[in-house]
Amino acid sequence: MDIITIDGPASSGKGTVARIIAERLSFHYLESGAIYRALGLWVHKNQTGDTFDVAQLLELIDDMRLEFFDGKIWLNSEDVTMLLREEFVGMLASKYSAIGEVRARLLQFQRDFAVAPGLVTDGRDMGSVVFPNADLKVFLTASAEKRAERRYKQLQQFDKSVTIGAILQDIMLRDEQDSQRSVAPLSYDSSFKVLDNSELGIDETIDLILSWWSEVELDK
Repeated sequence: MDIITIDGPASSGKGTVARIIAERLSFHYLESGAIYRALGLWVHKNQTGDTFDVAQLLELIDDMRLEFFDGKIWLNSEDVTMLLREEFVGMLASKYSAIGEVRARLLQFQRDFAVAPGLVTDGRDMGSVVFPNADLKVFLTASAEKRAERRYKQLQQFDKSVTIGAILQDIMLRDEQDSQRSVAPLSYDSSFKVLDNSELGIDETIDLILSWWSEVELDK
């Protein structure tokens, strides 16, 4: 099974890059962050009381069907693409992703996306934890300042009140939290190809990763 993982910090462009590479190669695509957001939304939709215990959360995971196609995200046959971007969903995702038993159950959930002809996936621990034997593992990064600048341009389309200083502070905090968390921290080792795209555009980044993939294919 051909698998390409693209890990990296917030706003490094890994999601956009992974999606386009999957399209170019006609591979399946998995946005790992959407899984935790989908779980948060699924819990919200099924919540009848104030709290869920771990056993109930695991049952909900077993009932959750997530699909990526037509550029959209489908949760149990409902298009939830826009809902998953809601702030309250992100808060729920953060809450439930911190539970070890939940992460363990979602590990197999994520691995089940690896079907023919291949998979491209992005996240924080795709190459280090979920698919450690992937054919190509990329760690995509950029300076915090460059990532803040990109995020600022993106958010300015929807909210003119955002400031680049606040975004930079948020990105630096996210970096610290992601790299220091006790479960599946953001990290890489010598088995990864490290790509700093601070001075590269999306097309240049994609072309470089595809050239690495061509080398992998030649070595098979």
